[in-house]
Amino acid sequence: MPTIEKDVAVGQHLLQRMLEARRRSDALFALVKTEAIYDRPIPERHRIIFYVGHLEAFDWNLLHERAFGVKSLQPELDRLFAFGIDPVGGGLPSDQPSDWPFIETVREYVRQIRAALDERLSTAAPASSVSARDGFSLATLLNVAIEHRLMHLETLAYMFHQLPLDRKIRQESSAPLLAPAPEFQMVSIPAGTATLGLSRNSEEFGWDNEFERYTVDVPSFEIDKYMVTNAQYLDFVNAGGYENRSLWNDDDWTWKAESGITQPVFWTKRNDAWFYRTMFDGIPLRPNWPVYVSHAEASAYAKWAGKSLPTEEQWHRAAYASPDSTERSYPWGRYAPDSSLGNFDFAHWDPTPVNGHPLGQSAFGVHGLLGNGWEWTATIFRPFPGFEPFPFYRGYSADFFDGKHFVMKGGSVRTAACMLRSSFRNWFQPHYQYVYAGFRCVNS
Repeated sequence: MPTIEKDVAVGQHLLQRMLEARRRSDALFALVKTEAIYDRPIPERHRIIFYVGHLEAFDWNLLHERAFGVKSLQPELDRLFAFGIDPVGGGLPSDQPSDWPFIETVREYVRQIRAALDERLSTAAPASSVSARDGFSLATLLNVAIEHRLMHLETLAYMFHQLPLDRKIRQESSAPLLAPAPEFQMVSIPAGTATLGLSRNSEEFGWDNEFERYTVDVPSFEIDKYMVTNAQYLDFVNAGGYENRSLWNDDDWTWKAESGITQPVFWTKRNDAWFYRTMFDGIPLRPNWPVYVSHAEASAYAKWAGKSLPTEEQWHRAAYASPDSTERSYPWGRYAPDSSLGNFDFAHWDPTPVNGHPLGQSAFGVHGLLGNGWEWTATIFRPFPGFEPFPFYRGYSADFFDGKHFVMKGGSVRTAACMLRSSFRNWFQPHYQYVYAGFRCVNS
């Protein structure tokens, strides 16, 4: 394809992806009842009103001057909605609803930003370098804007999940996937290599922490065939796992004790029966769904079971390596993700059984590695060798190389398909319970 035609095709594809991401974010905010728009469902996060403005402020702050050389329309709102928060050390935000603009003001800001960007994007050349200083193409910046919004579609789902049921508008959920009870066993992974990250010479988009590509030797190990289920975790709860001091490190025990944590945040107990809080209902606990817990809770369970959490390298090898020493693009092979292979890309609101997608298993027979819940690893979030921060978003990864965040791999029910690439890395603090994140264990 000639260069000009290829550039036009890339541009149209990116613009369509951006419009689709906007459509999804608009639909997600529409779940929240008007009277709840200033709620703060998760204490560590901003009020919902912030995120209504943040998605557009991010796009505008990324693109308006760097890509188009135009001045800000409303600089005060650009600054107000620029950055989210991830407080560590117990600090929580204390702002009040009255500290934020009226929702009508924020929605008008969103409309103005979209109109101004769309006017310029309609005639822009995505392959062109937009800044002599940065040296990044408009296509790269658009990918950043698109995936940033898609990430928030997931983190906002965590947030809205914690809203009281009467504060959101119920959506229809698809019928639950049925599967036989899983046979819990471990899979042997022979010694070999794992190739992590992306090469800067590739044309693939990746965030700064995905570079530079490198290979590491991984000794043999065993890994759970499936993610740990609610039923398995209930055994840990019933065995007194939350009261057993020896299973928790000092920081995790202090957090658990001071916060009164006695169970997964998605579980509730009524008259001695366990129930599960889905996005729109409270239902009897589903034994074969993956349990969603914090890193601290996952680590305590693993120690109780006499095992450990996998390292990022171990998880990667179990997911993408093959007996013939090659590596796959996805656990199941080279085919693009679809609903037959896993529970991801907004297909459902809630989990499905851990053994519900056998077609998605890896070459070594490990199931459910992509979708249905992120998977905690034992690896502290650190840069790969050769890391360079994005000059236009220097804090995206570097601000979290603080030894207080752990790598998660895989993807959840609400993870977009484009972020199921093998190099993608997610991360959270060990005491954050609200993520759609589970785990599996290893024996080294």
